[in-house]
Amino acid sequence: MAGTDPIAEADADADELFVLTAALLTPGRFPSVLGDDYPAACAALGLQPYAEGYGLVFGQDGHGARWTVVVDDVSLVAVAISSWDCGMAYDLSPDERSVVTGLPGWPLAVATAAPGVPAPHDPEPEEGDPAPLVPPSGEEWGPAQRRLGADEVALHWDTWRARVGDAGRDGEPSAAAPGAAAPGAGAPEAGAAASGPYTGVRRALHELRGYLEEPPPVGRVRSVSGMLRADGPGWSLVAKVDDMAFVLLDELPREVLPVMRGPQLPALLEALDAMAVRSS
Repeated sequence: MAGTDPIAEADADADELFVLTAALLTPGRFPSVLGDDYPAACAALGLQPYAEGYGLVFGQDGHGARWTVVVDDVSLVAVAISSWDCGMAYDLSPDERSVVTGLPGWPLAVATAAPGVPAPHDPEPEEGDPAPLVPPSGEEWGPAQRRLGADEVALHWDTWRARVGDAGRDGEPSAAAPGAAAPGAGAPEAGAAASGPYTGVRRALHELRGYLEEPPPVGRVRSVSGMLRADGPGWSLVAKVDDMAFVLLDELPREVLPVMRGPQLPALLEALDAMAVRSS
């Protein structure tokens, strides 16, 4: 299968992969689109949840087909991602011996394409091949879209925090109210019942307190670049330990719900942060 062949330069033959981008799949840092926690994310790709994790390399073969190549050289992929984030060039070329498997398709949307090859497309299936991986639809709302929305809130925290203003500071009552639309998700749903946000947010906070008594699967609570992220059945939370939180719910499509700091939230966030898995 093309994804298991050596990763090479763009002038190589059709069986070699032209690397476009990459991601980490580790207990503390994984594409949240794949699942609420690390074991779930691994299961989505048919992988065992090894503590060391994996690197995910996304590219095209010489025919333009999309492939996701899973490698066990996590450090190499991490260095490549850090270099790209800093605007530096880095030739990500994992050794063939580090390749765990090659999967058709991409689980994430990749905006770039390899030059000199056909446009990205799913490879021709062969007998026994799994169905190609595909990114979640932007026209629907469900767990994957909810987690992606939470990712965007974390990425643009300052913008979302500014919408709340001083209402989230200490001394304000802990509450939730309908928020603006999740980034990139279209307009918010209109006419949500007044009790809906409160019910869903209270359920999420209750389940988060339960995590302190019975630890959830690894990666369900994690800290990435100083941002606390937690997920559960039907909800996602984004927070800063010294500030407030935002919650997204499956039951309220495209709504971002602010949770004010109040008297109880600080202790909960501190306890969650203490148990969170840190990204390496």
